[in-house]
Amino acid sequence: MEATEGRKEFYSNYMLFNPKKASFFDLIALLFSKNLKNRKFIETDTETEESFWYRLLVFLTTLLQKFLLTVKTPMALAGQTFEDMCNLFSNNGGLFGLVKRIMTGTVVVPDREAATYVSAIGYSDMRMELSKDIVYGNSMYYPALSIMASKAAYNNAAYNKSIVEDHWGMQLIGFKNYWNDFLLQPDTQVSLFRNKTADHDTIVVCFRGTQPFSADDWSTDIDLSWYEFSGIGRIHSGFLKALGMQKIVGWPKFVVPDLTRRAPLAYYDIRDTLKDLLNNNPEAKFIVTGHSLGGALAALFPAILFYHDDQLLLERMEGVYTFGQPRVGDDTFASYMEKNLNKNGIQYYRYVYCNDMVPRVPFDGMFKHFGTCVYYNSKYEAKIVEDVPYKNYFSIFGFIPMHSNAVYEVIRSFTMRAKYGSDYTDRWMMFGVRLIGILVPGIANHYPQDYVNSTRLGKPDDVLFLPIRTKKALGFEVPLLAA
Repeated sequence: MEATEGRKEFYSNYMLFNPKKASFFDLIALLFSKNLKNRKFIETDTETEESFWYRLLVFLTTLLQKFLLTVKTPMALAGQTFEDMCNLFSNNGGLFGLVKRIMTGTVVVPDREAATYVSAIGYSDMRMELSKDIVYGNSMYYPALSIMASKAAYNNAAYNKSIVEDHWGMQLIGFKNYWNDFLLQPDTQVSLFRNKTADHDTIVVCFRGTQPFSADDWSTDIDLSWYEFSGIGRIHSGFLKALGMQKIVGWPKFVVPDLTRRAPLAYYDIRDTLKDLLNNNPEAKFIVTGHSLGGALAALFPAILFYHDDQLLLERMEGVYTFGQPRVGDDTFASYMEKNLNKNGIQYYRYVYCNDMVPRVPFDGMFKHFGTCVYYNSKYEAKIVEDVPYKNYFSIFGFIPMHSNAVYEVIRSFTMRAKYGSDYTDRWMMFGVRLIGILVPGIANHYPQDYVNSTRLGKPDDVLFLPIRTKKALGFEVPLLAA
């Protein structure tokens, strides 16, 4: 089996769920048997008994993964068709423009690799320019730049090159697809760019988030599998694999050659690229960021640097900024991260907008958040909190408030332009997602638009958001990161 080969090499325990092997009988039997090791689709090396509620959660997530496997191809086809149609209309001047071009034989056919091709996430928020009010030196500069980069990462390489170089005046280092050893296909996309001026030299590593029409991405998000590392804790297996964990050997310092790979592994390639850039530019530093699944990978990147004790990169890492990030590990892992982030003077901010469903999964109790949580309510008012309201998505106490807020946000769509200006107008796609949010509260809150709005309109205390190293230099007392 996958986990048992060479397992002593890199982890001490594991719990892996394989929906492909889960029969209907196995799933039903799971609800009546406390010992998970008896199930064919569960691989673990411990005789563990779990509560009914835990087994019910495994049942539901495995069932959902089986469904995603079934609809994987039509889901991807529907998503691509939807994006093609959106681009067809926008490239030809809307419905009436398209009709006119059809009649004159001048239809512009969308090119999926062109800089003008926009993803479904991109159409929910078409802003391309950085806020003119938030400049380097401002405490919100890195968060505001990070969420714009995270939003851009949902688009193709040409789009990212255009927005980074033509709109922001920065240098795109690369936009790559990285290999997943367990899915045996490219699975992770990362944008690297450089923001160099006379005042500073910052490299940004931005992980792309969950693609809305990717069954593999959604399966990774909801998978409850984990690996346990001695002295580190339990970590979500899907995120580890997406970051570049190697089969059998796990996380050695260097890549073990494998002829089946058709692309590099994310962590190792990014690490080596950063080392080259930092060695050649003594003043350069870097930050890591991402939205949704991208936020989980951004959170795990320094964890592997700690594991490898990579001092060059740890000394030059300025901060980690995540948006709508799911939980990535248990309470032992959270303690491990807090200890090492503070030890190395690395700032970690986890941004959560209102009732966003993704930061509330997997369930608290299984996994734990760590770092400084910046919570924004629906009025874009910021607050530093220990944890967000209704920290588990399926909360009976949050049912009415979440639905009420979803209705408020639909109404708010009609007032945003008048209150904040044209940059804050909800486009047709975002308005449609907000309508869906009335039925499934929290889904619209996860879209990047409200995170962009939050970093621009809601500005927490400036001193708190200075980097740890800067605060120490100024003589401020630096407390431990909030769990």
